[in-house]
Formats: sequence, C-alpha cells, structure tokens
Amino acid sequence: MRTFYYVQTGHRIGLDRFRRAVAILNILNDADITLLTSDYRIAQEAREFGIEKSVGIDVVRNIPHIANNGDQLIFDSDEANPLMLEDMREYFLTFIRVSDNENDQRTANELLISPYLDGEGICKAIAVDEKYFGDFEKNVELSYFFGDDDYEKDLQKHFDFIDGLNPHLQLGYYYFLDYEDMLKKKFNNYFEFEEYDAMIMGSKVLLTASPQAVLDALAAGSKPIYFQREDYTREFITLFRELNVPVVEKYDKKHLTEIIATISDRKYGEIGEDCNKIKNFLKESLAL
Repeated sequence: MRTFYYVQTGHRIGLDRFRRAVAILNILNDADITLLTSDYRIAQEAREFGIEKSVGIDVVRNIPHIANNGDQLIFDSDEANPLMLEDMREYFLTFIRVSDNENDQRTANELLISPYLDGEGICKAIAVDEKYFGDFEKNVELSYFFGDDDYEKDLQKHFDFIDGLNPHLQLGYYYFLDYEDMLKKKFNNYFEFEEYDAMIMGSKVLLTASPQAVLDALAAGSKPIYFQREDYTREFITLFRELNVPVVEKYDKKHLTEIIATISDRKYGEIGEDCNKIKNFLKESLAL
C-alpha cells in the first residue's frame, strides 16, 4: 500500500495548491508520500522545495495509472466532478480531500482538511509552512505578487492599478520568457521566482492575488492585501474577512489607495501554526 498526494497545478491556475502541499509534506518529511502534480515542469523541480518523490501526470484522470486500488490519496483539486470523486473514494483505501469551500460537506467514505469546517473526520486547519512563522526584518515597503500564472498577461493590461505605488514585483513561475523580460524592465525592483521566501518574510505590505501568499505573509508578520482576480476562486474571501485581511476587487485603484493609506492601523487576525495539527491528523488517518 502506497500513499500519494495529488495537487492541481499549471500555467492557467498557478501554484497555490502546490505551495500548500509543500507546507504539509515538509512537516511529514519522515513519511513515504509521492506527490502527483498535473504539470510535469513543477514535478521535476519539487526537490528544490524539499520533496523527494514527485511525478507529473498531466491530468487528474491519470492518477490510476500511477496508484493502485487500495492505495491512499490526499487530494487537493477542484477538477473532479461528484461522480469522479465517488469513484476515487471507492478506489482508495483512505481518501483525504483538501477543501476551501465553506459550504462543503464530508461524505461517509472520506476525510477532510478545511479552514472552515469542523467535526468528525475533519481537520479544521490552515496549512502554512512553519518557516514563515517568526520575526523577520522588513526591508521592502510594498511587494506585488499577481500570482504564479498570468497566461493572458493581465498584469500588463492593468499596470494602472499599481501606478505610482512603486512596488517590488514578485515574478511568477509560469510567466513566458519574453513577458518576464518585459516585466523586469518595467519594474525598478523585483524578486525572482526563487526569492519567494525572501519576499514573504521581508515585505511590510504585500498586495497579492495568491491566497496562499496572503496566509504565508500573515504568518510572517506582514500586512497582506488580497486582490481578487476574476479568474481565481472566491472561496477564500470569507476566511480573509474573518482574519481582517482587506480585499480589493475589479482593479479598484481608489479602494486600494484607501487601504494602503490606513493599513498601519489595521488589526489583522492571527493564524495558528496548524501544520502539526495537520501532521497528527494525517499520521493517524493514514497510519504513517
């Protein structure tokens, strides 16, 4: 019996689920778990994130080509329809689903990890890597992370959204080469993809459309502002409002300016170091 962890990744959906998986797998570093991703490229580089075993499988339907009936699976994706999910619950001995839907419900033959839900068979927790909890020197006034993906080059289309703010730009993983070169010329200061940790830890304020970056920055003592991209899930908005993280929509520059002007007075909520909670839940559920 083997244990797998599948995450949805790609040049149209970014790496938020991957970064969450890294946080969880790093706390389970003594367990034999193989990461499956829907993108071959990030699977090849997973070792740089501390993950020893990873396989790119292209699409979610290819999971049975790697895993056998009776294996165990942690599943973090919104690709599967209800029928496919039910097939997975029957196929795997243990099926653990990561959910961001506050209105979700657990079925009898699965377990859940959720920031919203509680109850039997559910681990209510927020996955943030332990390394982001601490006191860090904040040497960057404002950073801007549009996300690891920008297939339609929407960042470029809306330069006016950040005009005059002079942020440091965090470059994404799935940016095209010519696009990345243009952005480096546009912004006076920028972080390479590999400098994500330095950006998270060193930014006083982070404007980002990445839900995981919001949580990472909050743990690191930064003041995140969440920008809701039209092509991204809205499932994190309730959580961010609970944590008093400001949310900007529709490239509303006026609203953004007002938030930045008063951000020093904003009292953010705190998130706990839940990875140990998740670790214990998974070890018990998967008999690791």
